Amino acid sequence: MTQFTQQNFEVRSMAEFAEEAYLNYSMYVIKDRALPHVGDGLKPVQRRIIYAMSELGLSAVSKHKKSARTVGDVIGKYHPHGDSACYEALVLMAQPFSYRYPLVDGQGNFGSLDNPKSFAAMRYTESKLSKYADVLLKETNEATVDWQPNFDGSLNEPVRLPARLPNILLNGGTGIAVGMATDIPPHNLTEVANAVCALIDQPDLSLEALMQYVPAPDFPTGGEIVNSKSELLKLYTQGTGSIRLRAKYVMEEGNIVITELPYQVSGEKIQVDIAQQIQAKKLPMIDDIRDESDYEHPVRIVLIPRSNRVECDRVMDHLFATTDLEKSIRVNLNMIGLNDRPEVKSLAKILTEWIAFRTDTVTRRLQHQLNKVEARLHILEALMIAYLNLDEVIRIIRFEEEPKAVLIEQFKLSEIQANAILETKLRHLAKLEEMKLQAEEDELLKQQQELQTLLNEPKKLMALIKQEIKEDQKAYGDVRRTKIVTRAQAAAIDELELVSSDPITIILSKMGWVRSAKGQEIDPKQMNYRTGDQYLCSAFGRNNQQVVFFDQTGRAYSLAAHTLPSARTMGEALSGRFTLSADTVINQIICDQEDSQYLLAANSGYGFVVDYTELLSRQKAGKAIVNLGDASMFAPMKVDKATKPYMVAYTDKGRLLITEIEALPVLAKGKGNQIIGIPGAAFKNGEDQMLDLQMLGCNDTLTLHFGRAKMTLKPEDWAQFIDERGKRGKEVKKGSKITRLEIAHID
Repeated sequence: MTQFTQQNFEVRSMAEFAEEAYLNYSMYVIKDRALPHVGDGLKPVQRRIIYAMSELGLSAVSKHKKSARTVGDVIGKYHPHGDSACYEALVLMAQPFSYRYPLVDGQGNFGSLDNPKSFAAMRYTESKLSKYADVLLKETNEATVDWQPNFDGSLNEPVRLPARLPNILLNGGTGIAVGMATDIPPHNLTEVANAVCALIDQPDLSLEALMQYVPAPDFPTGGEIVNSKSELLKLYTQGTGSIRLRAKYVMEEGNIVITELPYQVSGEKIQVDIAQQIQAKKLPMIDDIRDESDYEHPVRIVLIPRSNRVECDRVMDHLFATTDLEKSIRVNLNMIGLNDRPEVKSLAKILTEWIAFRTDTVTRRLQHQLNKVEARLHILEALMIAYLNLDEVIRIIRFEEEPKAVLIEQFKLSEIQANAILETKLRHLAKLEEMKLQAEEDELLKQQQELQTLLNEPKKLMALIKQEIKEDQKAYGDVRRTKIVTRAQAAAIDELELVSSDPITIILSKMGWVRSAKGQEIDPKQMNYRTGDQYLCSAFGRNNQQVVFFDQTGRAYSLAAHTLPSARTMGEALSGRFTLSADTVINQIICDQEDSQYLLAANSGYGFVVDYTELLSRQKAGKAIVNLGDASMFAPMKVDKATKPYMVAYTDKGRLLITEIEALPVLAKGKGNQIIGIPGAAFKNGEDQMLDLQMLGCNDTLTLHFGRAKMTLKPEDWAQFIDERGKRGKEVKKGSKITRLEIAHID
């Protein structure tokens, strides 16, 4: 058994150890797996794939090789992780619909726009580097990058690639780390290059000025960016936000043709979504959908309207709101900076840091070139000494036992110079060779001076960087694909707009079964009902309106009229549509326009006016409207203040009151105000209550029934009963109770 001592183990708390271990893991994932670097815009796996392909000789001018060969080299030499994940990263860099400027040239099935992950296995596909990859690799062997050992220390790999353009913005990138993520959209090379050059000329350039060059991202699949300028400015200032990207469409021979889709949206899924809406009759103005996509037109989805009267722009506005034809793309400009730390950066900071990265890269390249020139000049100096003293040099080489030491001592040479003389071949001793060496020395001295000037004068160095950016811009730049336009917010077509406004009759039975009949001439009492069931109430309305149901507690529920079952059936139980308790009874229904008003009252003598929209609810449990207490609710009455400005009420005590409807408040819910005065104790004891409440026009006659006797009052007669709201009213016939009230209109 091993004996542990204080020297060979450490005592630590589990919490401390776990915290440190998780922190180390998270930093590894953030820096070495998930986030790209601002310098070359690559994550480690992408960088290793590009470098491994260059080491395999898979340049843009070479032949394609099996992708499995590349993946094998990557995971065997530099990236010891899963081959499928590595291959997927390679495929992504080869998809022209995923990368704005692909780094890999793929041959074979590398997926499609409809299904990016439908690519073939790596044993079937072939790949090589694209021409654009030279932007990342061209200066790798010019001492421009730092090198690090690979995972087993057998090879060296570059820490970064010497990108000649800000690839971090050109191709963007996505990644999920521990506690953070990145979503960098692609941009246009020409625009970014112009912005970098402008920032080199004016380092204090404002973000607003930079956005004159880089107004928005540029996605490989095109489309339209519909964000406002203020939204884009906020996005590039904070480094976070979202881009609203829409599909692009044109009109051809009366048909709607979708030609461009938002980034990472499947055309196949779009067609399925639109077809489902057509089948569900949510797009009755569209007759058919056709897919005419082919090799020349990767996206061509044709929508065929039912007639030439269809508002196609309105249809597309609806589709933008209900499908991925408009997509919100998250933006999070999170990356590893020059300080080797993750940070969400603004557009200005990204470009500023990249310019610093590029300046350092070019400085190292120029210094490397200067070192090579000076090393060669050092040798040429020795060779010229040898030519000037050729006989003595030959004598030393022929007769001295250690010619190197003698040469060094006699001509004051370095060991490198002495070796160069000793290694010179006899055929190079000709007079012509001396002239070539002199010309070479003159040329190298000129190069040395130019390199020293560039290194010592920052303005000339920045001018060189700008010149190289312009050259790459000319070689790889293209026009913007994603247009920037100003559009109104997309809105879906209201479902009720698609429904006809045919007149209907809604019928409710006592057992709570509801149905809808076309027209308003039917007699609902004569319809067939289930055994033991019978007619309760009905309401007239239209198919595109909302139906409101009231229960005995004053709670309101609503449904779209067009969703009710046909009167040809026995109907549908409301308990299946609403959340109802066992003792809930639906006993009132109304159906009207949303701009109408209704009078809600109870036999306690209280009531109020309510807007119809306040009665509508999407909740299955409905909403409480009337606070009834122990009272019972009258049937809702439509308010029309122009034709019926009065309301007439009478009580169990035979008292009559006529008051103006204007006197009642408009409330959303509650008990309301007192219409006719009934003592609370009398109502509670069942001694008095409001028996009826009706609307009354200025020219209406009022007929009061007292059992078999009746009394008809003309407007000039019933005017004596007009009083303020809340009064007890007047007794019409002493000792007689009003049993019924009828109202007739006089033209």
